[in-house]
Amino acid sequence: PLSRSHGACSITVLSMLAGMLSWIRCAVPAVGSLSFPHRCPCLLSQRQGRLSFSSSARARKQDDFIQDLEKEFVKFRQKVKEVLPGSGWSPLHQTPGLPPEWADIVIVGGGVIGWSTAYWLKKKEAIREGVRVVVVERDPTYAKASTVLSIGGIRQQFSLPENIQLSMQSAHFLRNIQEHLNVLNEEPVDIQFNPSGYLFLAGKEQSEVLEENYRIQRAEGAAVTLLTPQQIQSKFPWINTDGVALASYGMENEGWFDPWLLLNAFRRKAISMGVYPCHGEVVGFQHSTREMETDDGRSVSLKRIHQVNVRMPNSMEYQPVECALIINEAGAWSSKVAEMIGIGDGPEGTLEGTKLPVEPRKRYVYLFHCPNGPGLECPLVIDHKGVYFRREGLGGNYLGGLSPTEEEEPDSSDLEVDYEYFHEAVWPSLAQCVPAFESLRLKSAWAGYYDYNTFDQNAIIGTHPLVTNMYFATGFSGHGLQQSPAVGRAIAELILDGKFKTVDLGAFDFIRLFRGTKVLERNIL
Repeated sequence: PLSRSHGACSITVLSMLAGMLSWIRCAVPAVGSLSFPHRCPCLLSQRQGRLSFSSSARARKQDDFIQDLEKEFVKFRQKVKEVLPGSGWSPLHQTPGLPPEWADIVIVGGGVIGWSTAYWLKKKEAIREGVRVVVVERDPTYAKASTVLSIGGIRQQFSLPENIQLSMQSAHFLRNIQEHLNVLNEEPVDIQFNPSGYLFLAGKEQSEVLEENYRIQRAEGAAVTLLTPQQIQSKFPWINTDGVALASYGMENEGWFDPWLLLNAFRRKAISMGVYPCHGEVVGFQHSTREMETDDGRSVSLKRIHQVNVRMPNSMEYQPVECALIINEAGAWSSKVAEMIGIGDGPEGTLEGTKLPVEPRKRYVYLFHCPNGPGLECPLVIDHKGVYFRREGLGGNYLGGLSPTEEEEPDSSDLEVDYEYFHEAVWPSLAQCVPAFESLRLKSAWAGYYDYNTFDQNAIIGTHPLVTNMYFATGFSGHGLQQSPAVGRAIAELILDGKFKTVDLGAFDFIRLFRGTKVLERNIL
């Protein structure tokens, strides 16, 4: 048995074994390509198609020898981990940031939805290390990532049952986040959740829609209540109720949190479970094509991706990664990833010509100060025009903004902020809603991207009908962060269980884009 005093010796021995194992694989290439321990039985990788070339007794003996050696090596490595608790050392060293040569699943996009999906895939794997998952992110600083540039809100006040359920499931996850994302010997997870609720204000023209949304939300189990102008004044005396006919208030599981902390919590946990982080950019795919004939005699091409090409930072070279499945979770740039495999290249009006309608839309977030503004009881408030604000910390600071109309959409080629937009479109509504905001002072601002679904402003989740092993989770149009825990779980269910189990998201499939069936959400901010 090993002891701590034998740590250095153990490392030396394991390094020698790793070298021997590598030499044997190189010396017996036919066997090396056969040996893939811990493969997920439900995922058929490209390499499995190569198993038929060697059927001799000698090859089988070599295969058995390699497999037995690898099993003993895994046991030996586990012993070292038990002797050196908390150590991230592994005898099979891999350069940080580089992808492995093969994976069962490659996730394109290392935002919060990508890392949530990676976590749930590992959480649900049938055996330990049964699914090899790689997450590819081109910008590990997340300087332009939608996740970290959002205001971090979470609410159940939607109009679609699917969106309500996704946010309710995510809220439950966040309330029990230590059980899910805590890592042994690491600091406890704290995403700084503020359960202050959302308050939607409606004028007379919007009150009927607000009541209808309220009935749907209550039917789905959301804890929301309607407030009259008098009740609004009683609970939030700093609000001007002139022109307000009704309000909807979330009493629990609503508020805001730090997006960066949630992203890092998912990432840290997923890596601890064996997910491979990769710093690079997906630049193309290698695939095979199979022709099929439809009932009406039309020829259709089915594609299957076998390899993802990942370009390394500051280089024109790329690393090929053989894989069984690809999950396109590239957010605002997911349509670019889809175009690499030819999605949308066919004739207009056909399934082959149906594009992924997701594009980056720039949204401004303004930070302003008002010493006499609302206090700790301040929820995230949205007026009837869509202007929103929430408290930021305890020093009289607030975040606010307004999504522009289709005609006002700013240039999305950069993240420059339009400060005039605040003075012309945002501030007047803020001052109308909260008179104290007449004397606010704008301190700073930033811009971020929505992964905006131009078709119906709702998520696209599931498989592509013609690219048989590409999955999507994109197009959330502003509510992806808050739904990320539940969406990651849904994608993992679809892949490993073959269907949605927790929340049925069939309404968000890709085929609706071809059929022209819009799934409209009325509460988009």
